[in-house]
Amino acid sequence: MSQVTVVTLQKAKEKKDKITCLTSYDATSAALVDQAGVDVILVGDSLGMVIQGESSTIPVTLEEMAYHTRCVAKGVSHALVIADLPFGSYQTVTQALASSAILMKAGANMVKLEGAFVEVIEALVAQGIPVCGHLGLLPQSVNRFGGYVVQGKGEEAGLVLKQANAVVEAGAQLLVLECIPSELAGTLTAQISIPTIGIGAGVDCDGQVLVLHDMLGMTLGRKARFVKDFLAESGSIGNALAQFVSEVKNQQFPDKQHSY
Repeated sequence: MSQVTVVTLQKAKEKKDKITCLTSYDATSAALVDQAGVDVILVGDSLGMVIQGESSTIPVTLEEMAYHTRCVAKGVSHALVIADLPFGSYQTVTQALASSAILMKAGANMVKLEGAFVEVIEALVAQGIPVCGHLGLLPQSVNRFGGYVVQGKGEEAGLVLKQANAVVEAGAQLLVLECIPSELAGTLTAQISIPTIGIGAGVDCDGQVLVLHDMLGMTLGRKARFVKDFLAESGSIGNALAQFVSEVKNQQFPDKQHSY
């Protein structure tokens, strides 16, 4: 398998080939995900919840993100590696540049940030750092949202569309859409030029991402509607990963049961 790049993902959108993405936090899981042919591996700040046992992603530090990015990069030979910029690490352009440099040196091919930080995105892109945006439900802003609730309903849809266009114009090359209505995600995906990766955003996104622990049935507490346990159906981790890739590529996941 050849190396996946941002150009690969853009061509996939143009050809309407669905993009697959899973999280990983260590070299072993990253190698398994990579070998399964997953296009993108996200070193998510979700590690705060699934690895560290925190109640949100907010406590995760930049040093911890760099450590896990370095571990993941050692297990990957095919997938594009995206690393999350953690809470409080990109509030200014200067801070964002310094934080992103640390993650890129650790092995990331792209950094991801939450919200329409247009000035920050423009500055990162100008320095040759590929950026993935993230709109809809923003886990780092969970206290402002009052919990993990669906975003972009009703009049909020216009705001999400406006933010998406701003992120694209700023130079982002990928956009995660989390927990927004499927109809809105489909409209947005058709309107913007860069690939969209959905999580709880319906099948019309250009690709899909899940937290690895969730898709392997290792969810503690309440399971989100968009989560599917692929391990329960397939019987082994390898088969679960292969089933995820197949169902995303063939537009079988997410179905209506796993969408808003």
